[in-house]
Amino acid sequence: MTFAVLLLVVGGFLLGGAWSIWKADSDTKGRTGPQVAFVVVLLVAAALATASGILRMV
Repeated sequence: MTFAVLLLVVGGFLLGGAWSIWKADSDTKGRTGPQVAFVVVLLVAAALATASGILRMV
């Protein structure tokens, strides 16, 4: 059960990191390509960690 909770916490941190990077856009240029790519990678990792944590609880 503790590893499942750890996975959920890691998923939450990854989701928070994705949100932080998404909000860090420039007022004049907008979001850059690498910024969007990194957010997508973090969102996928957060989804995998969260799903793994939920499945480990079941």
